[in-house]
Amino acid sequence: MSVARFRLPELADDLAFAHSRAELSSAVGVPAVVVDLVGLHRHGLASPDVVAAALAELPTVTIAVRPDPHDLVAEAYAAAFDVVVSAAHPDELDEVLESVVRSPFAAATLALLLRGAEARSIGEGLVAESMAYSLLQSGPEFLDWRAARPVRNRPTEIGPAVLTEREDDILTITLARPHVHNAFSSRLRDGLVHALELALGDPSIERVVLDGAGPSFCSGGDLDEFGSFPDPAHAHLIRLTRSAGRLIAALGDRVEVHLHGAAMGSGIELAAFAPRVVADPNTVIALPELALGLVPGAGGTVSLPRRVGRQRTALLALSGRRIDAATALDWGLIDEIDEIAELSDAERSGADRQRPMS
Repeated sequence: MSVARFRLPELADDLAFAHSRAELSSAVGVPAVVVDLVGLHRHGLASPDVVAAALAELPTVTIAVRPDPHDLVAEAYAAAFDVVVSAAHPDELDEVLESVVRSPFAAATLALLLRGAEARSIGEGLVAESMAYSLLQSGPEFLDWRAARPVRNRPTEIGPAVLTEREDDILTITLARPHVHNAFSSRLRDGLVHALELALGDPSIERVVLDGAGPSFCSGGDLDEFGSFPDPAHAHLIRLTRSAGRLIAALGDRVEVHLHGAAMGSGIELAAFAPRVVADPNTVIALPELALGLVPGAGGTVSLPRRVGRQRTALLALSGRRIDAATALDWGLIDEIDEIAELSDAERSGADRQRPMS
């Protein structure tokens, strides 16, 4: 695998020829195209629209390195790339490239999904993501990960994976696998879908609060279940018929999600569908699926771009980095940091009794 590096004028010249475009693909060993936008002059360059149209066809990850502070010429071209990193922070580029080179097929698939995300409805986006996810489940990167991580035998769980409590017109739905940081298992998914369907079908429920028991809201998919369906095609249809993200989006303004601890993978993907997300200061957010040879599979390529745009979604997914609540608030991935969470348990209990419903 060899990353291709260009100045923008050089890339624009290459993209004018079909045979050159065919050589810039993960399928032929080019996992990423890195383009330096520093010191760019527009004179003699193809227009940003022409460059964007050519980049959209490349089946590989495109990365722009822009100057800091930004300039208007660089910004006009940077908008066409899958990921934008700062020239002042070379570690950002290294972080993305390390992950992309390790899982080039999943990275290219993610980039292609996100390029069309803004034009799709939520339903169309979920179909596209699920198809891509199932395709990658048959690919070498996921199969290598699965082979290197044997499935663990765990005791059969007793009791519901999701709890519900109704008080007047408020329904609280709580993810209840605290011993595994509420890892998103098929039991938890089915319980959450059932609870959300209940809320969606009952107009007397005016507010739905989704939270998690134990140290985390949701640490992401249950790794021992990954690849456990009979075949990827079957798994694809199951995801579409039991989509918690679709139901959260359908509930609209009625739903609010409270995050704490780990909000990884499906944890943040589902939360981002809600119109309001509140996070404890200790919340840590990440999209780790690429390291498994996969793309987000709980709706993250649909929900996150609607909140933070496709380039920040790609940066989060392609780098595998973890961000804190303050960064998530700055990006618009969450709507509020719950400062009450910094209080002691006794102080929090008293504050909760006085806090008005939002």
